[in-house]
Amino acid sequence: MFLLGTDLNKKSFTDVVRNPRAVLIGMIGQLILLPLIAFALAYFLKLPPVYFMGIVLIACCPGGSSSNVFSMLAKGDVALSVTLTAISSIVTMFTIPFIMELVSNFVSEQSGVEVQLPFGRLIVQNIVLLFVPLILGIMFRHYFPQAAASTNKVLSKLAFPALMLLAFIFFLQHTQAIIDNFAILGMTIAILILAAMLCSSLLSRITKSNTAVRRTIVIEVGMQNAAQAIAIATSPFIFNNNEMAIPAIIYALMMNIILLIYVAIIRR
Repeated sequence: MFLLGTDLNKKSFTDVVRNPRAVLIGMIGQLILLPLIAFALAYFLKLPPVYFMGIVLIACCPGGSSSNVFSMLAKGDVALSVTLTAISSIVTMFTIPFIMELVSNFVSEQSGVEVQLPFGRLIVQNIVLLFVPLILGIMFRHYFPQAAASTNKVLSKLAFPALMLLAFIFFLQHTQAIIDNFAILGMTIAILILAAMLCSSLLSRITKSNTAVRRTIVIEVGMQNAAQAIAIATSPFIFNNNEMAIPAIIYALMMNIILLIYVAIIRR
């Protein structure tokens, strides 16, 4: 999130005025379309309560700064990607608690297993993990632009390996549970990513967006912040459930494989 902040400037937000339709399409895809797809998949595949929550949770988290790199590789609209990532990161601070509250109530009623969500604590944690480092990054760029540019180059190279390291650590901790549930969760997550990419592509085509915008929206909707989902699932202040983070761990791997294939096809 700090890295994203060092990418932002006044132009990042004025781009909303420049291309409001593209921003609106991206927001609809991230905030409405993706959670609905995740909920429908979890419901029809009859996932256990903990994985039901985990799948919807990853669908609610905004795209991380890695999506900006993927947009660049796919020859998309990088400025739009940065704008969408920034806005979604701020908006989802409040939409995640709201959606997860609805889902936890639904899961509790359907399964008979009570799932409690400390609504206020989740908002506070989102502010600490999302908003504070984002603002610090923006301030750092504003007051120390040259240092921010150098820091951005370093952090942009570390962000993706850091996510993979985090996923690998959790994989080692929960190897057997991941192996036992990989078939159903892997299929669910693959369908989730592909359906999100397909629906967002169709939505951007219907609204006659250009090729660069369409590619960016596909990546932004298909690429969610697995690290944030892991942080929420495992936080002792929120769910305190490592098993709930397993969908996000598998998602982190499959998301990058699918999107790298997408980028490779585009570049070819």
